[in-house]
Order: sequence, then structure tokens, then C-alpha cells
Amino acid sequence: MTTTIEALAAYVHAARAVPLTAEAREAALRCILDLVAAAAAGVDAPGPRAARRAASVLHGAGDYPIWFTGQRSSLLGAVWANCSAAAALDIDDGHRIARGHPGAAIIPAAFAIAQQVGASAEDLLKAIVVGYEVGVAVGAARRFYANTGMWSGYGVIAAAGLLKGTPSDQLAQAFAIAGASAPNQLHAGAGPAFPALEGTDVKEGIPWSDVTAISALALAENGHCGPVALLDTDSHFRTAEIAAGLGSRLYIARSYFKFLSCCRHVHAPVEALLDLMARHDITADTIEAIAVDSYSGALRLTNRPDPQGFTEVQFSIPYCLGLVALHGREALLPLTEDLVERPEIVAIARKVSLRLDPEIEARFPAETLTRVTVEAAGRRYISEVTGPRGEASAPPSWQQLEEKLRVVTRRTAGDVQWTELLGAVQALREGDHDALFAAFRDLRLGGARASA
Repeated sequence: MTTTIEALAAYVHAARAVPLTAEAREAALRCILDLVAAAAAGVDAPGPRAARRAASVLHGAGDYPIWFTGQRSSLLGAVWANCSAAAALDIDDGHRIARGHPGAAIIPAAFAIAQQVGASAEDLLKAIVVGYEVGVAVGAARRFYANTGMWSGYGVIAAAGLLKGTPSDQLAQAFAIAGASAPNQLHAGAGPAFPALEGTDVKEGIPWSDVTAISALALAENGHCGPVALLDTDSHFRTAEIAAGLGSRLYIARSYFKFLSCCRHVHAPVEALLDLMARHDITADTIEAIAVDSYSGALRLTNRPDPQGFTEVQFSIPYCLGLVALHGREALLPLTEDLVERPEIVAIARKVSLRLDPEIEARFPAETLTRVTVEAAGRRYISEVTGPRGEASAPPSWQQLEEKLRVVTRRTAGDVQWTELLGAVQALREGDHDALFAAFRDLRLGGARASA
């Protein structure tokens, strides 16, 4: 009997011979443009800076670029550092049904493996589409919540294995090894061994999932074996859903895009608060209380009014509301270190209360909605039920994604860098990936740009 992991491997093997549809190709290009913006903006964040320093110690030298820094490392070192930059600001793409972030894991790995094997631009795009298809399928089928790193490695192996032409039997072993070695491991029951621990530079285990996945692929190609029945555990996964319809779901076309550098659960409250403040001329100094009616996923965040450090801010609804109340939307486009641990922001954050709303909860996780009530200057203002921007049901235009790149990199790049990056992505659209590889290798942004 064929296991689910073996079915995944067979799908990846067969996908090599299937040409990309126009819709799939366009979706991959949009996700790449968005990922370039996220990584270019995140290159100077604390987590990526640490990852780059550690990469040189742990993974050694090599010819793979650490994007936008002028530095190079080994395959593992570069992928680790580039994933870290892509995930650092929480402004990378996400997927509603998998409840996580495929792009920050799959796209940097695909580019690195494409360099390793000399893949064509079309094969690179195909690998990314297939990586999303596999990774999201596994993430969507789990019966419990676990962070992205638990399932994103499956997508990484699918993309890398397609590019390398890895045989099906070795791909199956790679999926099994990576699944058993991934971050956020399971215990013997039906859930993760630890509660979800966002708010740190670990970033849901996304960068480390790439290290384990690429290592697993190399191990499998050299004869290592793993538990190929891993996904056939009904208490943990809706097993029948994983392989059914693979290749026809086109999950990559159903990603959402983020226009604030914070957890997706924070977006709707921020949008609702900013709308109330604009419509009713509310100023931060008049706010007496803010009540957020939300769903269980949002309430599961740490949500400290006084988050400790840069990354924990991204997972605090109260602090982010205080931040935009005082400094507007641009304070999260993107978040900067100078806006961390500010007492005037904490003072507003302490006025925020979070409540579970049964009607909003019933629509989660298909939708991430909220209702915000503001009491200011003795009056009460209540928002509409509000959702975040950039959902798959109302996707942003290509021009809006280009503008996102310009806005989120305004502190790390200038006109020349923007022109080069956007031109490189456009060249990929026309079938030439050399310009984007050159931009990753040669462009210096942020601190690297300043020191050049």
C-alpha cells in the first residue's frame, strides 16, 4: 500500500514533466516579488544579523549569496540567513488554510538549489509552485495547531527535489527524515509538544526547517532512511486530504499578502482602529479604552502590552495598536528598533482589552476578522467587522506589490536599488533569472549598503 509520503514523492516526480499554467506562473512571480520585498526590508533586523554571524561559524564558507549583504556562505548557511531575513519582519506571505508562511521557507531554498544545479527560470518557477502545493497540503491537513516550521520542510523538499531530479524513492525518504526532524515536534498525543511560542527570532522555526529539509534531502540521496508512514497517523492528520487533488489545487494562487510588519492576527485590529481614528478625528491623547473583539487564534498570541524586544512587538495586539495610534500606519511599514519598549506606547497598550467574540470565532480560520471599540473623550465608537488587507479573495495588484517593496525598503534601499530589484523581477517574468541572482549577490542594502 502506498503511503501518503510516497504519494507526495510521486506527485513531485511527475510534476517535472507538466508545464506551468499561466495562472501558476503569475502566482509564483507575485510571491517572489513579495518575498524579495520582505527579505530586502528584513536584512537589517536583529534576528538576521545574528543568523549571518552564526552562519559563518556553523556552516562555513561557500559561493551562495547571503542576499543584499555582499557576503557568501555555504548552501545551508546562505539559505538559513536568507530565510531569516525573509521572515524577520513578519511581512512575508501567508496561507490561510495552512495557518503559516510558505514563501519565507520555500523561495530562498528554491533559489539556492537552482543556483546549485543551474536550473532554468521556468524550472525555478515550477519548483516554487510545487513546493507551495506540497507544503500547504501538509499544513492544512494537520488536526492541531503547530508553527510553520513543522510543515514547511515538506514544501522545501518538494521544490529542491524537483530542481535536482531526485528519484521518487529518495524523495519519499527525504520527506520522512525531514518530517521526523522538523522544528515543533509532536508528542504521543494529538498536538505539539510545546505551546506555540511566537515573538522570538526563531520565527516559527521557518529558517531552521530549511536547514533540516535540505539536510534531509542530502541524507536521503546518500542512503539515509526515515519513517515513510509518518503522515498516515489519523489522530494527527486528515490523511486522505493531503495527496488528494495535488497539482489541481494551486495553493500558491491562494496566498495572502501582508501590508503591515506584524502577525496576521494583528492586522485587522490595526486596520479597524486606524479607520475609526480617521473617520472620527480621534487623537491618541484622547483614547480612554480600546476593546478588541476577536477569535481564539488572535488571543493565543503573547499580546503583552509591554513586549520585550523587537520581535515580540510583532505578536502584541495591544502594543501595535498603541504604536499606530501614536505614529500611524507607517510605524509598521516596517517596524524599526527605535519604536520598541517605548513607555508612551505601553501606556496606550495598557488600555487595550481583548475579548473572544463567538460570531467572529465561528468564521476563523477561514477569515481573520475583528471588531474594535474605542472610548475617547467621553464617547464610544464601534468599528464594522473588519478584515485585513491582501487576502486571497481580494488580492493586491502587481503595482501594489511593487509599491510595497518601495515602502518597506525605504530605509534600506534607494531609487537605484529599487529600479534594479524591480527590473530583475520583471526579467524573471520574461524568462531570465540571471538579473535576480545578480541582485541577490551584488546589491547591498541597509547596514551593508551604508558600510560599502
